[in-house]
Amino acid sequence: MASVTLNGQPVKLAGEFIKPGEVALDFTLTKRDLSPFSLSDIKGKNVVLNIFPSLDTGICATSVRKFNKMAADMPDTVVLAISKDLPFAQERFCTTEGIENVIALSDFRFSDFDTNYGIQISEGPMLGLLARAVVVIGKDGRVKYTELVPEIKQEPNYEAALEAIKG
Repeated sequence: MASVTLNGQPVKLAGEFIKPGEVALDFTLTKRDLSPFSLSDIKGKNVVLNIFPSLDTGICATSVRKFNKMAADMPDTVVLAISKDLPFAQERFCTTEGIENVIALSDFRFSDFDTNYGIQISEGPMLGLLARAVVVIGKDGRVKYTELVPEIKQEPNYEAALEAIKG
């Protein structure tokens, strides 16, 4: 069981954080139009999972904006912005912010993604939300890069994620 910090205080996560080299587990999440979306829907592409607690926080919103800009220049790559936010909130955010290169997905309905990937916050004030993490999956379906951001209020290492796609 991994842990991260929130304002310097340890926070435990449920499950084991996925590791490079592992086959990415398929999952089903909910798109902004309430339809299901599975990892298997984009088989054969590079995939960046930008995972975070909520779009209603500054750092989470910043990460979606940055990956949206980066995704425009990444051929054969799909960026998924994943949180427990309701699809209605994701739709409002993406429309307001002009997010067009990222697919926003909600983990509010299906309950295995967060524990299978080891990113569900299992204690404290953010209980049940997702920790901040980045997972890069290659075209072969294997995990190429992971980052479990140690402090929830920090941004991920965007450059390292991009290098994993290129390499």
